[in-house]
Amino acid sequence: MFSRQRGPKWHINRKGSVEAAGHPYSWSMTSRTTAVLLAAGAGSRLGRGPKALLLYRGRTLVEHLAQVLRDGGCRETVVVLGAGAAEVRARTDLSAHQVLDNPAWARGLSTSFTAGVAAVGPDDDVLVALVDQPGLTAGVVARLLSRHRTGRVTMAAYRKPDGALQRGHPVLFDRALANKAAAVATGDGGARNFLRAHPGLIDLVVCGGASDGADVDTADHLHLLDQ
Repeated sequence: MFSRQRGPKWHINRKGSVEAAGHPYSWSMTSRTTAVLLAAGAGSRLGRGPKALLLYRGRTLVEHLAQVLRDGGCRETVVVLGAGAAEVRARTDLSAHQVLDNPAWARGLSTSFTAGVAAVGPDDDVLVALVDQPGLTAGVVARLLSRHRTGRVTMAAYRKPDGALQRGHPVLFDRALANKAAAVATGDGGARNFLRAHPGLIDLVVCGGASDGADVDTADHLHLLDQ
């Protein structure tokens, strides 16, 4: 999936991180996967405006995660904005990514999911990520890409303190399956309807290391932005 021109050999370690001694994430990509970053919500439960504009490690969350998805091996990131879209555009630099506005964002997550899938090229698989997941790493993205199989859905899973697995994001769809999921998406469910109807298509990939899949949903989760 990755083609290297110069530099060290990359590998995924046991914690799901991409490693190369002394070098940042840097590779030329032949990936057939485009990431869709869902960043349209108003963040009403958190009460701090659009989550896309929350600060994490000196950047807005939307800038940070859009680049993480590229660094992990996705060919392109499609950023779907909604609430406060004009403000997000004004306060961020997303020039390296494809950005689109979802005027129907208030009707639920499914509208952003559908818009994002429609914006992806017809030959690319679709990796869907959420803008409120600050712990997502390039290593997690790379692990999902490396484990994906044609005609399948590859979903990140995270180990809970009690040892149980919890399903989460990102979720990587074969292109044809992304289209089918978008066709039946409603309300705030995103791809939930499709995934519930087709559990046999899902491959879970345990993602550990720096990410536990946690979302910033309420004030109790703001500590995630300090890590």
